[in-house]
Amino acid sequence: MSVDVLIAEDEPSILDSLEFIFRRAGWSISSVADGEAAIAAVGETAPRVLVLDVMLPKRSGFEVLKHIRSQARTAGLPVLMLTAKGQQQDRRTAEALGANGFVTKPYSNAEVVDAVRKLMGGTA
Repeated sequence: MSVDVLIAEDEPSILDSLEFIFRRAGWSISSVADGEAAIAAVGETAPRVLVLDVMLPKRSGFEVLKHIRSQARTAGLPVLMLTAKGQQQDRRTAEALGANGFVTKPYSNAEVVDAVRKLMGGTA
C-alpha cells in the first residue's frame, strides 16, 4: 500500500488537523503515533513524504530520521519535521540528520500544505 503522506504525530488534536488538511488537499494519508510505528509504517506504506514530529513516544523524531537516512531504501524519502516554536536546537539537529523541511508549531494550514507540496516536487 502506497500513500502520499505518512504523519507521525502523537498529539491527537494536531494529528486530526493534519489528516483533515492533507485529505482536503487531495492526498492519501496514513498516520502513526510513535517513533517505532513510524519506522515500521515507512516500510509498509512507502510514503511520498513523511511528516515527522520531533517529540514522539518510544523513539524521537530525531531517532526515526536517523534510522530512515541510514537505510538505502528510505534514505531519499522527503521528511518534513514539525518542531516546537523557539526550539532552534531542534531545527539544527534535524538539519544535521538530513531533514528536508521544517514547520514550526503552531503553523497555518496553508504553510504545512505548501511545505508538503514543495517536498513532493510541486505536484498535488
